[in-house]
Amino acid sequence: MNDSLLMLILGGLAVLLVAGVSIALVAGRRRGPRYQTPVDADDTAGLGQSPVSTLERPDAALGRLQRLRSRLVRSNNTMGRALLALLASDKIDDDVWDQIEETLLLSDMGTAASMELVDRLKARVKVEGSRDPDHVRRMLREELLQMVDPTMDRSIATDKDGSKPVVSIVVGVNGVGKTTTVGKLARVLVAQEKTVLLGAADTFRAAAAEQLTTWGSRVGVETVSSGEGADPASVAYTAVKRGIDEGVDVVMIDTAGRLQNKAGLMDELGKIKRVVEKLRPVDEVLLVLDATTGQNGLVQAKVFSEVVNVTGIVLTKMDGSAKGGIVVSIQRQLGVPVKLIGLGEGPDDLAPFEPGAFVDTIIGE
Repeated sequence: MNDSLLMLILGGLAVLLVAGVSIALVAGRRRGPRYQTPVDADDTAGLGQSPVSTLERPDAALGRLQRLRSRLVRSNNTMGRALLALLASDKIDDDVWDQIEETLLLSDMGTAASMELVDRLKARVKVEGSRDPDHVRRMLREELLQMVDPTMDRSIATDKDGSKPVVSIVVGVNGVGKTTTVGKLARVLVAQEKTVLLGAADTFRAAAAEQLTTWGSRVGVETVSSGEGADPASVAYTAVKRGIDEGVDVVMIDTAGRLQNKAGLMDELGKIKRVVEKLRPVDEVLLVLDATTGQNGLVQAKVFSEVVNVTGIVLTKMDGSAKGGIVVSIQRQLGVPVKLIGLGEGPDDLAPFEPGAFVDTIIGE
């Protein structure tokens, strides 16, 4: 083989190689972002990692609700079983009613609500007098549902006002899963095809901004943050301003959760709200509470309700508590609805609170 023929062959191979690489690059650009199945994550998920290179596809609402409902049934129907057994007794005397009231109190329903429910059940048992299991179950369901109050508006603000985004502020003490809840709620909104921007206004906890950034990057949501010790109100203002400029649907602001100094907390949250409202009214203030903390959670709720106008409650860690009565006591204490519940550490373990489905899980429907 002479040199001219060899050079011709090598030149042809080079042309083919360049063409193949070009085709692959063009095809990759046309395919757009790649998605991967979500993986479980806890409150420290992704810390120390750079933003993910592929976007996760959050679970659709229906599949998420079905999975969480089955998990709630497994973890929260202890109270219902006990009540059904007591109400189906051959003889319901004062001792039985005392046990029913004790069961309700242990479920964190609160003294006033427990006594009210017992009085209503007493009246119905006296009038209806049936011990048939189906009748008892139906009676208990109706009374519990009334206590949970299905008439409350549990919708989350997501529809922007003209060209300006919805602004949501998320508050709560550290350790309840607040920052994680913001990340999970961002996933819920992305699944609803909303555009979202996050603001990391918890500038006192070193890992908070990094944690929030990681949560957002997994679903293609950006986070506005600043250095540790920066002014939280400034971060919130920048996030809302950018949200307005970019025309996003929802801006969510994560805040610090220190309760050691109530006056300091009031000043900080009050300043954030005042500064943000120079640009846009705050549409939603969600208070995140740990469902397992019981009466301590109620104390936290009172403090925050004195500081800001709370519009809804997010109850986390419902999978680890059989104390379903906390829903009733918190709603009565604050006069605002439970809007979302968290039932695990998975990235899509957050769902809207449905009163009917919740009561059904308590009584084992």
